[in-house]
Amino acid sequence: MEKVKITLIKSINNANKKQIATVRALGLHKIGQTVEQEATPSILGMVRHVTHLIRCEEA
Repeated sequence: MEKVKITLIKSINNANKKQIATVRALGLHKIGQTVEQEATPSILGMVRHVTHLIRCEEA
């Protein structure tokens, strides 16, 4: 299965609670941190929910 690299590029200080929970569920905690996740429909849906806070690219 494909993988995607997800990097947190903006602070979650002014984000709402759902967006903060989504970023945490993706495994991101600090700005600049990168995680690799499987490209499942649920992960891609979470990525679409917080596109303004993260950078996503194919791994």
